[in-house]
Amino acid sequence: MRQALHRFTQATTRKGLYDVTGPIARWLGGQGIGTGLLTVFCRHTSASLLIQENADPTVRTDMERFFERLAPEGAGYVHDLEGPDDMPAHLRAALTQTSLSVPVEDGRMLLGTWQGIYLFEHRAAPHRREIVLHCWGD
Repeated sequence: MRQALHRFTQATTRKGLYDVTGPIARWLGGQGIGTGLLTVFCRHTSASLLIQENADPTVRTDMERFFERLAPEGAGYVHDLEGPDDMPAHLRAALTQTSLSVPVEDGRMLLGTWQGIYLFEHRAAPHRREIVLHCWGD
């Protein structure tokens, strides 16, 4: 068994879904692990990860709109020290995931044809989000 660990930063400019499939796939392809398990981890409490459709961008638009309705700004939250988008960001992150597990075969993620991995930025201001990749296998 072999393990590999890597961190990378994804810049965001606004709330929304950022496709991070490419950088993850490129890193994984260079690790020499044919069969294994990849963990993708977001080191933040106001951003998250999703595996979602990567073909039609209107899916991302609808996802973003849904979460805006589900956890809106200005809903009377007690936690507001970092601004009106902070507590809704924490709620949205709690409803999604900060960690994903993806099987690996022949050195590639076994994502479905229309699946991509997205960083879901829940804050309005630009951020630099750190994502940790860990893969183990043969």
